[in-house]
Amino acid sequence: MAGHSKWANIKHRKGAQDAKRSKVFARLIKAIEAAARTGGPDPDANPALATAIQKAKDNDVPKDNIERALKRAAGEEGAVSYEHATFEGYAPAGVAVYIECLTDNRNRASNEVRGVFKKNGGNLAEPGAVGYLFSRLGEIVVPAEGIEEDDVLEAGLEAGIEEIALQDDAYQVTTDPKALQAVRAALEQADIPVRGSEVTLRPSVTVPVHDEGEAKRVLKLIDMLEELDDVQSVYANFDIPDQVLEAVA
Repeated sequence: MAGHSKWANIKHRKGAQDAKRSKVFARLIKAIEAAARTGGPDPDANPALATAIQKAKDNDVPKDNIERALKRAAGEEGAVSYEHATFEGYAPAGVAVYIECLTDNRNRASNEVRGVFKKNGGNLAEPGAVGYLFSRLGEIVVPAEGIEEDDVLEAGLEAGIEEIALQDDAYQVTTDPKALQAVRAALEQADIPVRGSEVTLRPSVTVPVHDEGEAKRVLKLIDMLEELDDVQSVYANFDIPDQVLEAVA
């Protein structure tokens, strides 16, 4: 698991995300709207929409909210047109950061992202500067308690499982992004519980950050980026030891 994923799990475990629930819901709903407007309102014919809806359900977004988002995407209830925008930069310690946005104002998004880097000792880079360091993949989280790795592999191998790794109390199942929904369906059909699934980015190389002060600066920059309304996802290639992550949480 990438350091960024560990940081997210620590914050979640310590309740740091509770106050951000409404922001998380808004972000997930925006992703549903954008996917539906781009690829159509039928999740069976639009894998990106199916993934967005499933992620919203995994995060307990109410069904009514999801349905209203689909209606807005179809032109009802005051739809807003969002565009995808990505930004790349460096946090302190040379950590690479890749940001994905959905925005109705690209200039605003750019200025806000740039401001966060500037305030936290980082810098925004040119397109392509760090993107090549990350690979897109599907990831499914399966609780490990009472589940054997071989059972997971047997259930999902034909559907497209590429890799399984045990991390803490769960298996991290890796797939091709296009196979994500098929693998999840195969696991659930085999009565294997799924905690969550998403299309994400994984760094090919990581930057070790052992100094606690430097780690705080990196994580503050990441957290501030995630607070921005236009930001959907933030990926970074830091490798901070678990004890340091726990200390600064």
